[in-house]
Amino acid sequence: MRAATDDNLPDRFGPMTVKELRQGLRRSMFVIPFLGIQALAVSATAVEFGRETGGRFSEYVGVLNLGLLFASGPFWLVVTAVCALVMPLGGLALMGQEMEEGNHELLLLTQLNRWCVVRGKFLMLWGICALTFLSLLPYVVVRYLIGGIELPRELACSLSVLGLSAMVCAGMLGASSYCGLGARVGMVLLYFFSMLGACAVPLVASAAVSGGCGIIYHVNAAAAMYCYIMIGLALARSRLRLALHAYELKPSWMMVGVLVFTPFIVWVVTALTFGFGGFVGLVGMGILARYADVTPKA
Repeated sequence: MRAATDDNLPDRFGPMTVKELRQGLRRSMFVIPFLGIQALAVSATAVEFGRETGGRFSEYVGVLNLGLLFASGPFWLVVTAVCALVMPLGGLALMGQEMEEGNHELLLLTQLNRWCVVRGKFLMLWGICALTFLSLLPYVVVRYLIGGIELPRELACSLSVLGLSAMVCAGMLGASSYCGLGARVGMVLLYFFSMLGACAVPLVASAAVSGGCGIIYHVNAAAAMYCYIMIGLALARSRLRLALHAYELKPSWMMVGVLVFTPFIVWVVTALTFGFGGFVGLVGMGILARYADVTPKA
């Protein structure tokens, strides 16, 4: 009995997260990319053995610096492509399964609320990406021992991959709640354009005015991750709404409006704070997404 109990996931993860993790770890969306990235990581590491250095140090070493990831060699290109793009693509089918078969109505009749359902699926999807990334840490150590690679750069690239993976997973989960391939692709494109537009300006501005990726830059980076993780989850949550008052705007339309207007609001806040305070707009829009769609009380 004790052995059987020890094999179970802790109850603090929540029933939805445990269910999704057990199913997700058996799916091909985890097994095939997991095996493929190991082979690609070995090949990329072997290529870097033939390079004179493992990468050129830049003064703009910070989280969510895409230029740093692209300039850090084939290894980080492979890791970013698999952990922050290929594996999150599996999330495009997660919410559709619940919506098309009506399972979400049964789930909401239990003690689970809409946030529990969405959060459980997100933690499963991002957890699989994080587990895959953690399996690559030995290759990171090997690259560091090759020489010519700075520890701050490797740490910034690692956190960038995990942050991008979380943001993309949230966006894919939100898009998966729409019916039809065309609607999902459209929401993915809208999410990516909104995310790139709203995140690039405060990050570039804060790095430019401070002369590097310091504290202000990383505050903006953390705010960007919070904002778009929350928007993606709120988009998926809005599609689970079972009841709507006659005077209420449809929640999914409201979240589309948040995606459209977030870049403009962040740009204005960044300009008014002379490039330093873009994080205020990002955090504000994240909070708005969190509380915009409130379940009606009986």
